Amino acid sequence: MVMTVLMDGIVFGESPRWRDGRVWFSDWGANQVIAFDPASGRHEVVATVASFPMCIDFLPDGRLLVVDSARSCLLRRQPDGTLVTHAELGTISDKPWNDLVVDVRGNAYVNNIGFAFPGGDFAPGLLALVTPEGEARRVADDLAFPNRMAITADRATSIVAESYGNRLTAVDIDAAGGMGSRSVWAQTGADHPDGICIDTDGCVWYADVGSQRCVRVREGGEILATVQLDRGAFACILSRDDTPQLYVVGQEWGGPQAGGATGQLYSFPAPAAGAGRP
Repeated sequence: MVMTVLMDGIVFGESPRWRDGRVWFSDWGANQVIAFDPASGRHEVVATVASFPMCIDFLPDGRLLVVDSARSCLLRRQPDGTLVTHAELGTISDKPWNDLVVDVRGNAYVNNIGFAFPGGDFAPGLLALVTPEGEARRVADDLAFPNRMAITADRATSIVAESYGNRLTAVDIDAAGGMGSRSVWAQTGADHPDGICIDTDGCVWYADVGSQRCVRVREGGEILATVQLDRGAFACILSRDDTPQLYVVGQEWGGPQAGGATGQLYSFPAPAAGAGRP
């Protein structure tokens, strides 16, 4: 697949999302949420949050949610651009909060790494459910570095990238938004899956930093396609139009060459458009 570099000068790109014809992503290193327009090649800073990480997703009405891990809370961007607290998360865990995904009912699922990263001793992580009213509760435990998450188109399953488990894990979602039984959706071999997204064929794309690639797999783990970067692939998202594209954020990670604004936003032609959430 042909790779196109759309934007560079990103310090630490993460958490890409597709909405209204634009790719939204966080630049953790610059403490910014950015919206990039592939049609014009222009971008704008839509929010500034002094936190790391600061993953994003959207409520059904279009309001932006941002994880503020430094303050253990979930923020909501109001129509006038101000940021307010959507939910407090510190009573559930004081360890780092990471990614989130919002379902069509406005329930936000936020994951917690479970230990101080990097450098801390490993401990299992968890998932919390935040209702549209901002009430938060724990709904899943014992996850090996839960990283990115996606919800299937039928809204019945959340797929969680367990980076330290080298697998994608399917967790059932019940009618009340809670989580139940789980199973291994796909093993990822030596890859540590990071950002993920689902396509209309029911396949999952996952990004891997160490192998510097994104991989398309079907349930059970069969590899259908790969796209290669020249630096760590952190997360990916698919467009939802007639000419689907896979958008990837990547940057150099580790080693003497790392440091500075090595992050880039890429696009690759994709065989199927995005589905489910995000």
